[in-house]
Amino acid sequence: MKYRFDAVIIGAGASGLMCAIAAKRKNPSLKIAIIEKNDRVGKKLLSTGNGRCNLTNENVSVNRYVGSADKLLSAVLKKYNTEMLVEYFKSLGLQTSKDSKGRYYPLSRQASTVLDVLRFNCEEKGVNIFCGETIKSVRKQKSYLIKTEQNEFEADKLVIAAGSKAAPKLGGNGSAADILKNFGHRFTPFSPALCPVKTRSDVLKSLKGLRANGTVTLLRNNKAVRTEAGDIQFNEDNLSGICVFNLSLFTSHDCFIAVDLLPDISNTELYNILLSNKERFSKQTADNIFTGILQKRLAQAVLKSAYVKDFSRPCSALSDSELKKAADKAKQMIFAVTENAGFDRAQACKGGVAGEEINPETMQSNVTKNLYICGEAIDVCGECGGYNLHFAFACGIIAGENL
Repeated sequence: MKYRFDAVIIGAGASGLMCAIAAKRKNPSLKIAIIEKNDRVGKKLLSTGNGRCNLTNENVSVNRYVGSADKLLSAVLKKYNTEMLVEYFKSLGLQTSKDSKGRYYPLSRQASTVLDVLRFNCEEKGVNIFCGETIKSVRKQKSYLIKTEQNEFEADKLVIAAGSKAAPKLGGNGSAADILKNFGHRFTPFSPALCPVKTRSDVLKSLKGLRANGTVTLLRNNKAVRTEAGDIQFNEDNLSGICVFNLSLFTSHDCFIAVDLLPDISNTELYNILLSNKERFSKQTADNIFTGILQKRLAQAVLKSAYVKDFSRPCSALSDSELKKAADKAKQMIFAVTENAGFDRAQACKGGVAGEEINPETMQSNVTKNLYICGEAIDVCGECGGYNLHFAFACGIIAGENL
């Protein structure tokens, strides 16, 4: 079949759906179509926020993101800050609530509610949605010609909201990169972000399956790059947890992650506690020196890192030097970074079109006329906490309002 529209949006995710809604709200007479390769819209959206959809955050600001689009990002966040985006959703019929960390969720705490609101608004406004359509080619003559395996589409304007390579099981791929490079855009290759960080350590395997609350600091050339606090998950070959995910935005193979298992206790305080435990648990084996402080396997890993090898000795036999080293290691266990986990475990991606190639007032390409770019196709990646969805929704609205 051949179809003719005023604008075609490639990608029915957060940005694409919001773009279509914004376009129809601004100009109801526009004929808008969305082309989606998955068998249904918003598949990735349903998995966000552990299925609860953390859609924005009261702390949204430029310093919560990385990438090459600071100027564009600043303009987008100025046009649609947190309060404005929450109000926009309210006008679409979505009620939200904020948690103690400033994260906004649908009142239902169900991502499906957010998707339903977006779907219903698209249906009511007459947006044409084509699912299960794989793009074969995109060309520009006087208008844009898009061929899929089933249909042909012609449109005066084209919006790329096709997402990134993150979460391929939910449909993530690099199709946006190919389309945009063909239209002359520079494109930083996608790389996985907001994901576990693979590391090397003599003790990591022994900690598999454990969780601990603490801080993680990314070190480069012995200097702290970033520190995050929260739940740390130890796996066979990686560190995980939201705090580690945020570090993954800045990792490289020459980095180390320092884990502080007891951030609320100083080295000196911890050493004095261990001195007391040496006497209190004098007859117990050495790996009980952290009793009341750390989980047993964590304690053993700390002692191993401090070169306390013989756990069969009684606590009373531990030297002051060994206790000091053990205290130091509990405050700074070092893991060498090898790489980020792959796209299949990534919540988002770094990379995309450089911000300078997009007009921040309209999201229109500065390279190709009537081409609009939004969402993950842009070289912007935020921390965990609703920042990436905020950007996707906000630039989707801006693009839609300017179609």
